[in-house]
Amino acid sequence: MERVRRHIRWYLVLALFIANAFIYYAVFAEKPQGLTVVFFDIGQGDSIFIESPAGNQVLIDGGPNAKVLQELGKVMPLYDRTIDMLILTNPDQDHFAGFLDVLKQYEIATVMEPGTVGKSQMYPEFEKEVTAEGATRVLARRGQVVDLGGEAYLKILFPDLDVSTETPNNGSIVMRLVYGETEVLLTGDATQKVENHLLAIDPTELKSDVLKVGHHGSRTSTGAGFIAAVAPEYAVISLGKDNRYGHPHQETLDTLSKFGVRIFRTGEEGTIIMRSDGVQTEIGNF
Repeated sequence: MERVRRHIRWYLVLALFIANAFIYYAVFAEKPQGLTVVFFDIGQGDSIFIESPAGNQVLIDGGPNAKVLQELGKVMPLYDRTIDMLILTNPDQDHFAGFLDVLKQYEIATVMEPGTVGKSQMYPEFEKEVTAEGATRVLARRGQVVDLGGEAYLKILFPDLDVSTETPNNGSIVMRLVYGETEVLLTGDATQKVENHLLAIDPTELKSDVLKVGHHGSRTSTGAGFIAAVAPEYAVISLGKDNRYGHPHQETLDTLSKFGVRIFRTGEEGTIIMRSDGVQTEIGNF
């Protein structure tokens, strides 16, 4: 009995490990492996988790704090401590701060960045952690394709030029996630300046079923011409409830409503999950 008491902590850890593994396999392993995209409810910021049909994992932005670790724990099994790629769409604190904790807790293979310079006092710490991790660093440029496996891929649409002197939002990475007939447009904090630039290049490449609305629903993004080209069925706005910026702005909601887009807000509805088998797409707070 004394021996059991001395080792009770380890027994509890083992029990939690087994329970986590059981839940993971019950939820994921027994289902056909399609594409999963999770828009985390992490407050006023962005963080999006992608798991491809092949099981490869990408985390786009890390949110404003360590809450991203809690959210990752809900979609990844306890024993899985690796993430294939981190993508930082722009170096504002509400996009990278959570990466500081992710880099300490997970093994990261690759980090993709836009090339803009972060002004936050925490940004040098992020750079330091990436260097210490030893991950491969990639500068995002238009035309690059990230093969996620299982016929899913990310195509970089912007930047298509050196953005080192641009503001973080004007240099934000824009990419399109494709799996079969399912397309998701991920815009980070891209402004209408970036949207108009993409429209001038090729509006047909923007068409997507799901749009991650730029800059948390700010009026500085989501122009009417852009939404007409994207023609999304669903839009996801990542933001904190009752945030001090007043996001989402009414102008953005009006534009999306004008085009009949169904809107999801993480600050109101919590984490939003999208699943696709390459033909059918379902999205909601499951």
